[in-house]
This record gives sequence, structure tokens and C-alpha cells, in this order.
Amino acid sequence: MLIPVLLFAVGLVLLIKGGDWFVDGATGIARRFHLPELLIGATVVSIGTTLPEVMVSTTSAISGHSQIAYGNAIGSVICNTALIAALTIAIHPSRVDPRTLRTPVIFFFTAAIFYAVVAYTTGYFSRLVGILLLVIFVVYMVLTVREMRGSPQPAEPPQEAQEEDSPMWKLLLLLVVGAVLIAIGADLLVDNGTLIAQALGVPESVIALTLVALGTSLPELVTAITSLAKGHGALSLGNVIGANLFNLVLVCGVSITVSPFSIPENSTLFGVNSSLVVDVPVMFLVMILLTVPTLRKGKLTRWQGFTLLAIYAAFCVFQFTMA
Repeated sequence: MLIPVLLFAVGLVLLIKGGDWFVDGATGIARRFHLPELLIGATVVSIGTTLPEVMVSTTSAISGHSQIAYGNAIGSVICNTALIAALTIAIHPSRVDPRTLRTPVIFFFTAAIFYAVVAYTTGYFSRLVGILLLVIFVVYMVLTVREMRGSPQPAEPPQEAQEEDSPMWKLLLLLVVGAVLIAIGADLLVDNGTLIAQALGVPESVIALTLVALGTSLPELVTAITSLAKGHGALSLGNVIGANLFNLVLVCGVSITVSPFSIPENSTLFGVNSSLVVDVPVMFLVMILLTVPTLRKGKLTRWQGFTLLAIYAAFCVFQFTMA
């Protein structure tokens, strides 16, 4: 038990440092090309922080652990929204530009509805479903890059002039090294955290929706906290929204395409698979609470953060109660 605990701690350190470098690189590139931070957060940062989910879900699907592959994606969306975004909002609510938020939100709900229709009608994610999810990912990236190019150039504060002088190679190096550290750190956390949980007798289904989802979402948490500390609230929100979309179209797309699987049924509620009664509806609920009021008012409020945190706590209690 001692070695897993030590490796868990090493993974946490790598995540923290990787998140710090990744945010520095991403925001530096955003300023150099005069791009909105929200868009950078919804693309480059989100891909980097979603790498752990891609690796964990794909490996799980190939090895026959569909519970982890399925639960990791759904659980990560819930964790990103109801824990990570909620903490950021509760600590420091801020204004956002609905125009830059609209595209990732539309794509998320499009992918989520498609995902839910497949889950409720067939219960089986075929290779075709995986390919279609990857197509949505490609279309989103193409449209977002075009939107970046057409976005207005923001005024730059004088204090950022010195940071912008950083050479491009250094910014790219920070981005790449940060992403690598994030991936390695999250992998150590998930692997050893799972070993610790199994030693304590926690079922695999609960591990997938809680511990694995939280472990692979730690890059988003670290990035969100680092962004908030550096005053980049828009980058933090954009990262969470983008990561949620990528959990459905990239993480699920890759894992399903590599190894199709059925929805695992570990428990039932009212005679129906509990995942279809609880997990999928909660995913929609927390994203609606996060995005709809924000799109309407152009700002985040503390009541959103506290409400989402309460939902996440109830969700975790339910998972362990049903185990």
C-alpha cells in the first residue's frame, strides 16, 4: 500500500507543475495571436487536459473493462461541471462573452443528445457510433479555428507586453511539456488511486464514475485553479466546456472505435439500468445549470456553483449507496 500512496503523491506533483506550465504556454500563445482565451481554453487546453481520459478509456475498452471506459467519460463530464467548474464559480464568479461560449455549448449538447439516443435505444456503442463522434470532433475543431481567425483582436494590458516577448518555441515547449506532465501525473493518480480503492473493497463501477473520473479530471481541476490564480477565469471556463465536449466526442469516439462495447448494467432503479436513470440525466442537468443561465445573462453566479456542488455531493453519495 505504501508504494501506491507514494506514486499517487508523485502524480499529484506532476499534475500541479504541468498545469502551471500548460496555462502559461496557452495564454502566451493566445496573446501572441490575439485570440480570445475562452477559445484557447475550449480547444488547445482542453485537448491537453483530456489526454488522460483518452488513454484510460481506450485502454479500459481494449482490456474488456467497459465499465471504466463508459463510466470515465460520463463521470468526467459530471465531475468537470459539478465539481471543478462549480468550485471556480463559487470562489470567483465572473462575466463571460456568450458569443465565444455558444459554439462549444451547441456542439456539446448535439453530441450528448446523439450519445443519449444511442444509449436509450440500443444500449450498444458500435464502431460506427465511435466514428460519428470523431467526425463531430473534427467539425468542431475546424469551425472553432475559423471562429478564432475571425474574432476581434482584444486590447492588451501594458503589463502583458513583457510576457508576450517570450519566444514562440518557449511557449510551445511549455505547452507540450505541461501536457506530458499532466498526462503522466494523471496516469499515476488513476492507476495507484484505483489500487488503493480496490484494496479498500470499492466496486469497479463506483471507481469508474467517481475515483477514475475524478482522477482523470484532476488536470482540469489543476488548470482551473491555476488559471483562476493567474486571473484567467475565461480560460478556466472554456477549458471545462471544451473538456466536457471532448469527453463525449474524442474520449468516447476513440475508445468506441477501437473496441465497441455495451452499456454496463451493475444495478437497476425502477427496473431500469441505473446509469440511464441517474448518470445520463445528471450529466444533462449539470451542463444545463452551468451553460443556460450563463448564455442568457453573460455572467456566472455563486448560486450556480453552490447548486452544482450540492448535486455532485448527492451524486457521489448515490453511487456509493447503490454499490
